[in-house]
Amino acid sequence: MKKTIIFRSFTFLLLLIVAAAIEDDVKCLQGVKKSLQDPNQNLESWVFTNISVSFICKQLNGVSCWNEQESRIISLQLPSMGLAGQIPESLQYCRSLQSLELPGNDLSGSIPTQICNWLPYLTTLDLSSNRFSGQIPPEIANCRFLNNLILNDNQFSGRIPYGLGQLDRIRKFSVANNALTGLIPSDLNKYPSEDFSGNNGLCGESIGKRCGKLSSKSLAIIIAAGVLGAAGSILLAFGVWWWCILPSQRKKRKGYEEKGNWIQRLRSHRLLQVTLFQKPIVKVKLNDLMAATNNFDPENIVNSTKTGESYKAVLSDGSTLSIKRLTICKLNQKQFKIEMHKLGQLRHSNLVPLLGFCLVEDEKLLVYKHMPNGSLHSLLHTSTVSLDWPTRLRIAIGSARGLAWLHHGSDPPYIHQYISSNVILLDDDMEPRVTDFGLSRLLCSGSGSVSGHDSNDCFGELGYIAPEFSGSSSVRTTKSDVYSFGVVLLELVTGEKGVEVGNGGEGFKGNLVDWVSQLTVSGRAQDAIDKRLLGRGYDNEMVRFFKLGSSCVASRPKERPSLYSVYESLKTMGEQHGFSEQINEFPAMNYGKLD
Repeated sequence: MKKTIIFRSFTFLLLLIVAAAIEDDVKCLQGVKKSLQDPNQNLESWVFTNISVSFICKQLNGVSCWNEQESRIISLQLPSMGLAGQIPESLQYCRSLQSLELPGNDLSGSIPTQICNWLPYLTTLDLSSNRFSGQIPPEIANCRFLNNLILNDNQFSGRIPYGLGQLDRIRKFSVANNALTGLIPSDLNKYPSEDFSGNNGLCGESIGKRCGKLSSKSLAIIIAAGVLGAAGSILLAFGVWWWCILPSQRKKRKGYEEKGNWIQRLRSHRLLQVTLFQKPIVKVKLNDLMAATNNFDPENIVNSTKTGESYKAVLSDGSTLSIKRLTICKLNQKQFKIEMHKLGQLRHSNLVPLLGFCLVEDEKLLVYKHMPNGSLHSLLHTSTVSLDWPTRLRIAIGSARGLAWLHHGSDPPYIHQYISSNVILLDDDMEPRVTDFGLSRLLCSGSGSVSGHDSNDCFGELGYIAPEFSGSSSVRTTKSDVYSFGVVLLELVTGEKGVEVGNGGEGFKGNLVDWVSQLTVSGRAQDAIDKRLLGRGYDNEMVRFFKLGSSCVASRPKERPSLYSVYESLKTMGEQHGFSEQINEFPAMNYGKLD
């Protein structure tokens, strides 16, 4: 009875935490709806009597979240809805927003100069085909993660800010069909002339027009090009909508309708045998997994990451497993099975072993060994027990050993892509084991062990994303893993969350790396160390650890060490605590091949 009361109290506390986490995003969306005119009532479904994660993230038109358990909004897409008004100031409360797409509406006014402060992680800004006016604010150059800046078919005037040319991540850029004037910045000459067409006052190399007085012939050519470009843009926009956006919207709606029926689909295949890599004495069927998880009851969820939710499963013989429901898979069934058997062969003392899988129509369930002490994230940020420094150091060493083995000891090497404190789990002996390795091959559109072009499914976890890695236009490398693990090291030594700094930040608004950088620049790096750890004889060692973590999150990938070097540095620290030294398990042939 006492355990039941404690469990219910803990569940209630978690619900309060989740409700608090989405408070800002709800405030953001309420402000958007209130400030915009909606004559077609496309935002009529935006009611806020229910502010649960499942409702806000899945039921509101145009709103997308990071994953099924992460309440933070990643995308706001409201195209061609007839919306009018100005860009809402309430967007400042959607700080995790990465994609703001408002094309084809009747919006007006200017772009707020604070937009990059409001939305520091913005990767896509699409304001095309509206009635925006005024100058393009130079402050947009502060949106350093921008991949797509689409401002065509508005009424912008003045010069194109020179700072836009310094945004080297931009792959899609357009200011066509505005009233812009002056010289096009030389750094923007890499974009085709169509991206600048329809601005009679512009001149520069990219459009083949010298700055100065125009001849009547040149003017006629530009006008003709503008007309053709506008027609082409309309046809292209229609084609993209018809063949790309519309099918995607239909598929998404279908997914929402089927969401509540996935358990029913499993029941219809309950006698299906689960594929296990090590043959058990008694065969396990899907029905056994459903019974062991109480039909995948949400109360049995023990971990949630970008790749999916994991459920605790207690079988009839008393053994415990962890069942991950994969969020999405871009491989066909044959390729999926091949990848599963490859991952099933990866065995290391600091990796969570994949024991098997079950494939039911579009549902893909992965069977892992259960880690009873949960994730590092929960131990650091939700547990009432404070981890001492030797324990944190041991967790860092073991995690680095497992990740370094994936880079340097495995053939072929594996890039993790989803490193965070949520994927570092603790076994019975509090030894760290890394999970979710190899799943980027299943979720991402790119292929290959070491690099590949990724979609938004490969973005990684918020707060752990390397600055050079920006989804569809980036290439995965081992150094992006090093950056993510560096955030984990900083979590261990500061006690703060990677995505946002809490009470220790003294009112700081931003992620852990930005906070650490700010303190380091001001000469107050030691102030970042967890106050609960200071004065216990480890201060100098924690400073060295802090510097190692800071080197991993260097903005330039070439300045970051390899994971093998990180492991060696941590192992040297561990020797002073009597931690046992492991045998050499990293073949020399892989040391330099990846970094």
